Amino acid sequence: MDEFLSEKEQLEGIRQWWRDNGWHLVGGITLGAAVLVGWNQWTAYEQRQAESAATLYQELRAAAIDDFDNEVADHLERLRINYASTPYADQGGLLMARVYLENNNIQLASDELRYVMERSADAELALVARLRLARVLTYEEAYQEALALLDIDAGMFSGRYNEVRGDIHVALGNPDNARLAYAQALTAGDSEMIDRVLVQMKLDDLPAVISPDPEINP
Repeated sequence: MDEFLSEKEQLEGIRQWWRDNGWHLVGGITLGAAVLVGWNQWTAYEQRQAESAATLYQELRAAAIDDFDNEVADHLERLRINYASTPYADQGGLLMARVYLENNNIQLASDELRYVMERSADAELALVARLRLARVLTYEEAYQEALALLDIDAGMFSGRYNEVRGDIHVALGNPDNARLAYAQALTAGDSEMIDRVLVQMKLDDLPAVISPDPEINP
């Protein structure tokens, strides 16, 4: 502002600027305050949801430990209805699958694992569910279906995936494929996530590679 303007002219200039632009300023402040309040309310709601889901999941775990299977199923249903967006719903599904396995309900366990694998928004939990489902299918001798499940980029779980792939090839009587899978499990970037001693034992127990006899010239 021109320093030679009189105080009255300066005041009039300020008043005119406010008449022209004041509503923009007020509107911006009001909108910013509304956004901030809304964000704080949403954050608080998300926190309450997470805390409630965590409490319900702990109740589900306690019921599983006490073999109250009906309560486990009820808690899981509530998690999926009220807290589907939280990871606790997926973790509850994995725990429910374990309960079914312990009760020899193989089909129900498979259904739970497939549910988490296909619907989870958490990529890591989906990979865990896929791996466990492959193990169940292996137990059921559905080897080709299990191999198909494992035929993906497993990322941080590639070591575990390769170990199970090796187990399947052993069951199929394919020691060469098993050897390759176990070797890949041991050299995977996530190999610390597997029992390296156990995998090495599996690898060592495979039939030795028999070299062909050298050609004998007459």
